[in-house]
Amino acid sequence: MFRNLRKKLIGDKAFYAMVLGVVMPILVQNGITNFVSLLDNIMVGSVGTEQMSGVAIVNQLMFVFNIGVFGILSGAGIFGAQFWGCGKPEGVKHAFRFKLISISIVTVLSILLFILAGDGLISLYLNDSQPDVDIAALNATLHYGKQYLLVMLIGLVPFSLCQCYTSTLRECGETVLPMKASMAAVLINMCLNAILIFGLLGMPALGVVGAAIATVISRYVELFIVLIYTHRNVEKYPFMDGLYKSMHIPANLTGKIITKGTPLMLNEILWSLGIATLAKCYSERGLDVVAAQNISSTISNLFGVLYISMGSAVSIIIGQLLGAGKMEEAKDTDTKLIAFSVGVCFLAGLVLLGISDLFPRIYNTSDEIKALAGSLIRIVAIFVPVNAFLNTSYFTIRAGGKTIITFLFDSAFMWLVSIPAAYLLTHFTMLPILPLYLYVQMLDLIKCVIGYVMVKKGIWISNIVVD
Repeated sequence: MFRNLRKKLIGDKAFYAMVLGVVMPILVQNGITNFVSLLDNIMVGSVGTEQMSGVAIVNQLMFVFNIGVFGILSGAGIFGAQFWGCGKPEGVKHAFRFKLISISIVTVLSILLFILAGDGLISLYLNDSQPDVDIAALNATLHYGKQYLLVMLIGLVPFSLCQCYTSTLRECGETVLPMKASMAAVLINMCLNAILIFGLLGMPALGVVGAAIATVISRYVELFIVLIYTHRNVEKYPFMDGLYKSMHIPANLTGKIITKGTPLMLNEILWSLGIATLAKCYSERGLDVVAAQNISSTISNLFGVLYISMGSAVSIIIGQLLGAGKMEEAKDTDTKLIAFSVGVCFLAGLVLLGISDLFPRIYNTSDEIKALAGSLIRIVAIFVPVNAFLNTSYFTIRAGGKTIITFLFDSAFMWLVSIPAAYLLTHFTMLPILPLYLYVQMLDLIKCVIGYVMVKKGIWISNIVVD
């Protein structure tokens, strides 16, 4: 029995060599990006708690935009991966054009929204109803958040365009180029952060504005690297040949992408809005919670790149196998990928648990906020392997084009279960933030059961580009 279970869950050396070849560049890219975000957060946090909180709130809003972009690209990306798997670069080109058109519309609308309603969106996270609230601190947080937001808007266009390119390259198995571009960008970002935030090398100390400027410049650098290299290597990336000669996309493919992609796009947008809404619920417990959550999420996001990268690998590997018609191999490979992700993330959770008290000490903030942040990190650490299973299950179902099911599994669960629970516990009980946060996280165990049943039944095994 144990031997059969081991054979089912554990692959051979060739399997892990293949997986690591796909996942490592993604992991390195995401890891470096999040590590620089961590340093950025620490640098801003060393300036003051209000600056850190203002940037954290804006980054929560940017997170909604970023995930929305990811959702829009993912709908066409399902087709891109399967087109590449069955050797149809022309199909990849059409999927890429769909990405460009849809993401351009969303980016313009998002910039207008942030310009017109930015103050109100930031203010949603500033609760002035607490009896001991510091109005001056709230006003300062709003001020710094507005400063940071206005500069960050300049970077939305290069970010969106770069994601169109890098997502398509990954779908075709090219993960090294996006990694190299990202490494160059984050190196520049890290250096400029130190110079512009603190005023080194004769530059003025710009604080949160300096952090935003550094981020925007790094995004343009990443975009130019990807653009130049990709278009100079058309023989390697044949879907780039004649890409901009027209924006024509076959009507039947457009209909299929919209049909499959709309639930996925709505899922990602609603999921990211759900994360922001949960943060809003938690912020009802005061500004200290906002600051502690920022510290906690910074380090937990760094560890989260493990299961996020594994999810991306599942999407690429399983998508290509399904496109090539290798259904049994896809099922066997997926089981091993999920087991590998959960095992690695279990170890990562133990490491995160071990540093939960040490990491908050880096910040220039009160002892109360540091202690609260440490406790939140410990809760997150416990659920790292849970998130690994949920993430790989989600990408498994998505790889087969079952986007309505992924919508119900992901964002529908959040809005129908997690958010109502958080809202009720926040507004109708006096429950402290730590047990409140823990109870909401525990609801994901229900999703694990649902995910296990759906993956095991194989409802995701489907070729959507066979015609």
